[in-house]
Amino acid sequence: MSAALDDAAQLAAQLLARRWLPRNHPLVRRALIDNDIWSALGERLAAVGLRVVDNLYADHISLAMLRPAEVAVFGETGLAANNNLDLPRDGVALLVVLWSLIVLPKRQRQVARAEAKEEGQGEMFATDKPLPLAASVSPTISYRSLLADFGNQLGKKMRLDTNLKLLERNGFILRRGEDIAEGPLLDLLLDYDTLAPRILDGALGDVLARSTDPLAGPAIARLREPEQEHIEDSEEI
Repeated sequence: MSAALDDAAQLAAQLLARRWLPRNHPLVRRALIDNDIWSALGERLAAVGLRVVDNLYADHISLAMLRPAEVAVFGETGLAANNNLDLPRDGVALLVVLWSLIVLPKRQRQVARAEAKEEGQGEMFATDKPLPLAASVSPTISYRSLLADFGNQLGKKMRLDTNLKLLERNGFILRRGEDIAEGPLLDLLLDYDTLAPRILDGALGDVLARSTDPLAGPAIARLREPEQEHIEDSEEI
């Protein structure tokens, strides 16, 4: 057995045991730069119906089921459910709200930093501006603001607290006293390209932009500015 397959086997085992690993984990770092290890990892996981979930903007990698495995495990009825983690509907709604308040502003900062790096590459003394770690730019959400803004819609305090515990247990969020932070899976298991336009272009985006959280609310409002300009232009025609 080759060394590459040994590394792949170890990494697959650790992902299965821990559910997620940070991108700076030695085995993960090696796999991300060694195509042989990465390919071997994918083949080993695919053999048991799994795949790696990786995202340049996230600080972790994780696992998810391949579509044929989902059908085999959950059946057609299970696939029609809104989630396979047994989250209640208000728990899913809370997850979407927290994803919007945390990931959307974080992505805005990461993209802005990446664009600044590209613009600076032509300068003789341009400084290196790598894509920032998620933990360094990911905002925290005030629990009190969340409760004040969305408590009535999400089941009030008791249901909100119960669902926050469920989301924390499943790796979506971290609790830091009165603050709620991004967990390892928040930016991995929700599809940004699908979800972001639906939120920013819809009624929920308008509600989120009015959040009393001092960081998230203004950030969502800035993200919606192009849409607002488009609406104003349409009204003038």
